[in-house]
Amino acid sequence: MKLSAPLFRLKHRAKTLARAEGIPRHAALDRIAQEEGFQSWSLLAAHANAGDASQRLFARLKPGDLTLIGARPRNGKTQLCLRLLIEAMKAGHDAVLFSLDLTVADLQSLFRKIGEEADRYSDRFLFDGSDEISADYMIDRLEGARPGTFVGIDYLQLLDQKRVHPDLSKQMSCLRSFAKTQGFTMIFISQVNRAFDPVASQVPGLDDIRLPNPVDLDLFDTSCFLNDGEAHIASVRG
Repeated sequence: MKLSAPLFRLKHRAKTLARAEGIPRHAALDRIAQEEGFQSWSLLAAHANAGDASQRLFARLKPGDLTLIGARPRNGKTQLCLRLLIEAMKAGHDAVLFSLDLTVADLQSLFRKIGEEADRYSDRFLFDGSDEISADYMIDRLEGARPGTFVGIDYLQLLDQKRVHPDLSKQMSCLRSFAKTQGFTMIFISQVNRAFDPVASQVPGLDDIRLPNPVDLDLFDTSCFLNDGEAHIASVRG
């Protein structure tokens, strides 16, 4: 979805609207966002900045890396993951997205939202929305995948929802070893605690990740946290 003007000009329009109608700035921003086809300014800002964030993050990723994308709902973390997979496919890699959350219709809508056609990548892209997704399931499904494949996992906490599966810590250790051995880049979408306070910190961090059960976050190589259009990318492992 293409914006009618750059982000800074839309902000200026919102400022002018707020003054003209005597409404709060956040209300003016949301109204401008709705005119652009978004429900809120945070969604518009996330969309506008996701392209730049995906390129910056993609440039840092190496075969065998585990990457964490964290945000509160409606801040564009799934969109960023998909953009990364598209960047990878444009660079000649294969891509797989495992999701315990998205439907096929959701995925197609997300492709359209970022101005891409899913059919363009049909020879390089696999979507798996099975209810059985776990570390063992993904490893089995990825058998025979080419080195350099990018793998999106939507999302981290849902791997821990069934007692028949190993605990999340064991699954993550297994996936890290598998990614390093096979040369896959794995991108994990993650929830952030509701207690995250955007007033105290502009974007969340590792301490804000919602973990029902303990997981060693040093298993990840890179993190990208999103909030209100801002993206903070950092190395996790020293």
